[in-house]
Amino acid sequence: MKELEPKYFLYARKSTEDDDHQIMSIEAQLFELREYARRENLHILAEYTESKSAKKPGRELFGAMMTRFENGEANGILAWHPDRLARNSVDGGRIIYLVDTDTIASLRFPTFWFEPTPQGKFMLQVAFGQSKYYSDNFVENINRGIRQKLRRGEWLTRASFGYVNNFKTRTIEPHPTRSRVIVRAYKEYAKGTHTLESLAELLAEHGITTKQGTPLGKASVVRILTNRAYLGFVKHKDEWHDGSFRPILSPTLFEAVQKVLASRRKPRRANVARDFPFLQFMRCGECGGTVTAQNSINRFGTLYHYYHCTFKSRTQKCSQTRFLREEELAKQVQAMCQKVSLPDEWRDKYIARLESEQAESRHSSDLFVQNLKNDISATSARLERLTDAYLAEALELGEYLERKNALMSEKKTLEEKLGDFECKGNHWLELMRN
Repeated sequence: MKELEPKYFLYARKSTEDDDHQIMSIEAQLFELREYARRENLHILAEYTESKSAKKPGRELFGAMMTRFENGEANGILAWHPDRLARNSVDGGRIIYLVDTDTIASLRFPTFWFEPTPQGKFMLQVAFGQSKYYSDNFVENINRGIRQKLRRGEWLTRASFGYVNNFKTRTIEPHPTRSRVIVRAYKEYAKGTHTLESLAELLAEHGITTKQGTPLGKASVVRILTNRAYLGFVKHKDEWHDGSFRPILSPTLFEAVQKVLASRRKPRRANVARDFPFLQFMRCGECGGTVTAQNSINRFGTLYHYYHCTFKSRTQKCSQTRFLREEELAKQVQAMCQKVSLPDEWRDKYIARLESEQAESRHSSDLFVQNLKNDISATSARLERLTDAYLAEALELGEYLERKNALMSEKKTLEEKLGDFECKGNHWLELMRN
């Protein structure tokens, strides 16, 4: 009885991931395989092309092709190499099982020899094993490189808005203009005068919009306002690491924004304290009544403070209906203060007292700096112990990440205080002496 001619499914695959960057394109594979089928006089029943990784099972077209084999529609596969068919043990084992049960009678590869014999099946298992080993080893090499980059504080992906990638140093740098927009947005929101919608409008005025040119949605604005990369941190798999690039924001400003965000997630209280510095500072010049203040927000979301008489004098009616803006009031107060000066004979006594205070301050400053350095060292040690506890499986991942982020923020704040103090020092003494 004449043996039936095998019917083949042609399968071409290329992953979009980096481990396949040296593999021919699907078009090139199809050209080579069709030429091979013509030379070998193979009957191609159908062609399958797929752009998906074979590291894990679950390829839809591959699964559909295998189902057709199990239904007896074909009994041969034509592919460029066994690693195009499988790079994981599940798919590789499925093919070998179908070969064992004679469901697949022929496997043809231009770059690999196979016959359905014990030796041939052994070599096929070796080929699948090598493909899986290559994938596993490649992933390990990638992870090793990522860990080394994190130790050096390098940025791993495309720069966040406000930064630009520097491919020479393999890290990121603050963008000359966009970084200032980020700082402006944080400062405006920290004042508590902007909503997420009005801040999106402000960002749109500075060119930060969606691809369609519309203002950002609230979720996008929140992502900008909570992006710890602006503090100089690198994120990988929900874990933050110290970066080697220059931060855009100070920890103080970042935490101020987080407080505003947190306060607006809770129900608003009816009585909220207002920041009116000139309250209880003066009385009306006409009727002697107290002066009060109120807020006013314009259509751009900018907050203004206005002062006016309460018109509650019991003895005299008041005709002062004009409201005075806080900036104008501050100019009037400043002009009045400039008319006041200290007597010259007080100067020598004040300078002598300053000299004494400077000596005391120098000692306390050294102590303050040393305490800050000790706190930074202690925080670093706590971070190391926290990592050791996580590696020893004493902490769950969620708890570890939460505590680590809190400690990193604390360390960043301490470093900012130390830097500010070393820059400014006792500058106030020199200003007062002048």
